[in-house]
Amino acid sequence: MMPLLRSLRPEQWLKNGFVLAPLVFSGSLTDGDAVFRSLLAVAAFCAAASATYLVNDVLDREADRGHPTKCRRPIASGAVGVGVALGTALVLVIVGAGTALFLGGWFPAVLGAYLGITLLYSTLLKQLVFVDVLVVALGFVLRVVGGAVAIEVPVSRWILLCAYLLALYLALGKRRSELVLLGEAAGSHRVVLGHYTLPMVDQAISVVLGATVLAYTLYTVAPDTVAKVGSEGLMATVPVVLYGLFRYLYLLHRHELGGSPTKALLTDRPLLVCVLLWLGIATVVMRVG
Repeated sequence: MMPLLRSLRPEQWLKNGFVLAPLVFSGSLTDGDAVFRSLLAVAAFCAAASATYLVNDVLDREADRGHPTKCRRPIASGAVGVGVALGTALVLVIVGAGTALFLGGWFPAVLGAYLGITLLYSTLLKQLVFVDVLVVALGFVLRVVGGAVAIEVPVSRWILLCAYLLALYLALGKRRSELVLLGEAAGSHRVVLGHYTLPMVDQAISVVLGATVLAYTLYTVAPDTVAKVGSEGLMATVPVVLYGLFRYLYLLHRHELGGSPTKALLTDRPLLVCVLLWLGIATVVMRVG
């Protein structure tokens, strides 16, 4: 059971925290029903994501066996059989679908779109240069949209833009980490990696980093944000966001943690403190406003 559990990549469930963004930004943290529905939405995305991880690992098992770290994945190493993996994926899809139907509204459609796009990525789109990271980022936007429809609140276009850019920044960081780890053998492991170069990826990261900071700053002073919060107090979180982005960039270049943003968040204390500080300031500002 332990190898199968590791195949679900529970450490990656942290990414589904994006589902909670509408709960935070709508000021609904004190609404018990909204919190309950948001947590159900997170659970549905966790089940769907783990199902796609299993399918992806089955499809990539041969390539993963030649990777210095992915060769230890349970499916690639043979600790989990293909039949067991696909059967578990089917069960997880059923669980996710059942939870989505319970939530109702547009949530089943959003979760279905997430599953469809992720499976399309695993079978085709991950081989297309830059399309791969753009599609990965789109999955995070669907998480935010799912969180919004689950509690029936409107979601700001600025929030969607910020989520997309942040996810794109992290995805590019992961590509950079893979290039550094695999070196000249990157293209032989995955065809698309052969089309990337470190200078190209570093330039793309710089562009997306600047765009992310600009988008978030504009969001904090946008008229609809000020009207909802009651003040321009969210501007106080801009330096915190800047530090978090710079800290991740530092980890990417100096400690090679960019291959797993979730690992970086869970193991790097300054980055974790930064996230908690942002949550604290945002909560206080929204309550005071």
